[in-house]
Amino acid sequence: MRGPRGDLSQRDAPVPASASTRTGSAFRLRASFLTPLARGGTRYEPDGIVEIDASGCIAWVGAAGEAGGRQGGAGGAGGRQGGAGEAGGRQGGAGEAATSSGPGAPADAPVVDLRPMLLLPGMVDLHAHLPQIPNAGLGAGLELLTWLDRYIFPMERGFDEAHAERLAPAAFRAFAAAGTTTAVIYAAVYEPSTEATFRAAEAHGLRAVIGKVMMDRLSYDDRLAPADVLETSLRQSADLCSRWHGRDDGRLRYAFTPRFAVSCSADMLRESARLAAETDAYWQTHLAEDRGELAEVARLFPEATDYLDIYDRAGGLGARTILAHAIHLSEREVARLAESGAHVAHCPGSNLFLASGAMPLARYRDAGISVGLGSDVAAGPELSIFAAMRAGAFTQSSLRALEARPPDRGTTDAPIPTQMLTPLDWLRLGTLEGARALGIDDVTGSLEVGKEADFIAIDVARTAPLPGVEAAEPDDLMSRLIFRPHPDMVRGAWVRGRLLEGPGV
Repeated sequence: MRGPRGDLSQRDAPVPASASTRTGSAFRLRASFLTPLARGGTRYEPDGIVEIDASGCIAWVGAAGEAGGRQGGAGGAGGRQGGAGEAGGRQGGAGEAATSSGPGAPADAPVVDLRPMLLLPGMVDLHAHLPQIPNAGLGAGLELLTWLDRYIFPMERGFDEAHAERLAPAAFRAFAAAGTTTAVIYAAVYEPSTEATFRAAEAHGLRAVIGKVMMDRLSYDDRLAPADVLETSLRQSADLCSRWHGRDDGRLRYAFTPRFAVSCSADMLRESARLAAETDAYWQTHLAEDRGELAEVARLFPEATDYLDIYDRAGGLGARTILAHAIHLSEREVARLAESGAHVAHCPGSNLFLASGAMPLARYRDAGISVGLGSDVAAGPELSIFAAMRAGAFTQSSLRALEARPPDRGTTDAPIPTQMLTPLDWLRLGTLEGARALGIDDVTGSLEVGKEADFIAIDVARTAPLPGVEAAEPDDLMSRLIFRPHPDMVRGAWVRGRLLEGPGV
């Protein structure tokens, strides 16, 4: 790979073995890095050092020149301890939270030079359907309920334990290769295949929240009598939660997963929400994705004020709730969603693929709704959160263009258009905001001291339109990653300092 002098002769090589440190060995990486900061703003270092301690946590980050005075520091220049705001080349100035005066890695920890690669926090995918991955890209233009019947329920029906044992390991490698280090996953309705999915996540090393899908309407599990589905699904989900929630010091967690109101009775919604509250697990479902879905929900739950009210009556709204899509919401629903503290997984690639609608993202953010990003594969045609950022940016640009109109006669004032997210805003949405939605922003989501070392290494040259025209500024770097992502640009992905299988392989 390219060193400080820009040698491109090993561009296709994966991250070297010396950087594939497993838990228990400290190491340092030298590269540029770009990260949102918990206190606001963004930090960019064109030549930085990230130190990982033996526990897999970030011990120090800073400019290479700041590391010279540290024990075992790399770089040699300056002799500073890394006080924030001292070195050039950074954005946002939030400061000390990204730098430490602690001991860092020991003096004999290896330094792996990854220049000119760019280190980012690992992406957080708040919504993905692992059994559906083989169907990615199929069924474009169908409306949601037809697409589910034609492509998805038949696919999930075959997701038994043996199928999961074959597919799940490959899926986790694919997540890592796309730059995702944390994924929130729907399995299928079967306990054994969900168990196999957890086993694969445990072996691979990805940070994952997984749930067995719960459906007592429209269930494709023909092995159970309809009268037995509710009790069986609740019992199996509770058993899975007891075995897996909090496993490996919290790397693996459980989400009770009623699919959506169309496929769940009021009893299923209420009892699953109760189990989630009792176990401090997550509760995930879909909300207001498609107008046809809204009409069916209104027919099934005539007593509800609106779609969100169904979940509210079930006790499902709260800080551990993740609602996918939430495109078509009333003003009442927007206000209640913000008040409840529940989180939204924005899946713009999926929404465009199925022509479901366009989320008014700026309106939701202004209202105080917590929003992160999801791939929603297979309705989302790609696992990449960078692709979700691109779809989201195009969606917001389209909304802004539709809002723009000439000023009324007699005035020079035009309506104020939708506030656009910058490339660095999209980075925050795909990393730190996703971690906040899961309540783990003190653990992951940014490259800051004390957090677990979940990050990715990107060969930014792969996003250039021509050789030798690489971006240099942080906004431009991120813009290229969003609008010109390359399927092989992620060359390494780490969780807790452990190099994951997938990228560069």
